[in-house]
Amino acid sequence: MLDFITSLRSDKIGMLAIKLKRIGKRKQAAFRVIVAEKKSKVYGRYVDDLGSYNPHTKALGVKKDRVAHWLARGAQPTPTVHNLLVKNGVISGAKIPVHKRIEVKAKAAA
Repeated sequence: MLDFITSLRSDKIGMLAIKLKRIGKRKQAAFRVIVAEKKSKVYGRYVDDLGSYNPHTKALGVKKDRVAHWLARGAQPTPTVHNLLVKNGVISGAKIPVHKRIEVKAKAAA
C-alpha cells in the first residue's frame, strides 16, 4: 500500500475522481464514497475512503475535511456524488442534472 501512495506523488497518476463504490448484499445496496483514478474500475484500487452512503435511509456519512482536501488537490466528484455533497451541505453550489430529458413535444411543434 505504501508503494501505491508514493506512486501517487509522481506524475504517473491520472485525474482523480470521487466516486461511489457499491457494497452490501443483493437488494440491500450501500455505497462507499472513494477517491480513485477517473478511468479506473470502481472495484479496483482506490486512493482514499471518504465515507459511506445508504440509499435506503438517505444517510450520507463523509469526512468533510478529507473531501475538502481532495477537492483542493483537483479530484472531481461524479455528478451523483456532487449532488449528494451539495444536498448534505458538504460543498456549496448548484446540483448537476444527471439524467437528460428529451422534450418530444418541443421537437414535434418545431
